[in-house]
Amino acid sequence: MVLEILDTQLMEGVTIWSLLITGIVVFVGVIVARIVRMIFNKKFAPNMPVHTVKTMNKLIYYGIIVIFLMAATASQGIDLGGLVVGAGFMGIVIGFAAQSVVSNMISGVFLLIEKPVKQGDTVDVIDSNVTGKLIDINTFSSKIQQFDGTVVRIPNEKMFTSNLRSFNLSEVRRSEVTVGIGYGENIDKAIKVIKNAIEKNVVYSLMEPEPQFSISELGDNSVNILIRVWYPRDDLLEVMPNLLKVIKNALDEEGIEIPFPQRVVWEGKESQR
Repeated sequence: MVLEILDTQLMEGVTIWSLLITGIVVFVGVIVARIVRMIFNKKFAPNMPVHTVKTMNKLIYYGIIVIFLMAATASQGIDLGGLVVGAGFMGIVIGFAAQSVVSNMISGVFLLIEKPVKQGDTVDVIDSNVTGKLIDINTFSSKIQQFDGTVVRIPNEKMFTSNLRSFNLSEVRRSEVTVGIGYGENIDKAIKVIKNAIEKNVVYSLMEPEPQFSISELGDNSVNILIRVWYPRDDLLEVMPNLLKVIKNALDEEGIEIPFPQRVVWEGKESQR
């Protein structure tokens, strides 16, 4: 009686028994997928970025289940041809209806593979005018925490196709300031004074590459000196305020003028008759 029930055909080539075997095999696949995922998390995950671990966990888990499902249906002679055709047709319909969703998902995978930036980096998404710390790369979007504390969500497709500037790939950074001196001052002396002050007092400034000095402009009120300084990338908040303070004090000590805006007033005189 039981065997007769198990041999009952639900559709052509599919019996209750074959479905039962398929279910058991898939159940075993779920167990194997969990075990493999647990081994992966224990052996390899500690040395990988968090977002990469999340993606690999999903690929491992669902990939193993799909493999067991295909093996089970093949062993029981279950024909999935019609199901595959139907799924393909539905996939085309859904694909046209959700192109941006699919594009964002694929772009997210490419971001994880190529790794132009990674979680925790300070980045500038130039095309979106967004700068801050990359806090997460999800399936469809990435999140960047700006310096004012707000969080911006950017679709992965836009993130992947934008021009990205990373502040973490290089160990050193360069910043520049412009200082104006009076037209009556000696330019070479001013540059020497500033250079000596930087070497002695700006702790985080690098001597290799050394600071660079050039005349950037003959302005309305001053001769403007452009100063470029290199420093370790994480020392921005210490370098820039200290640099400006050191330059100002050094010029004051040498009596070199940093001029205020000036205007020359000319009074015309009537010509004598």
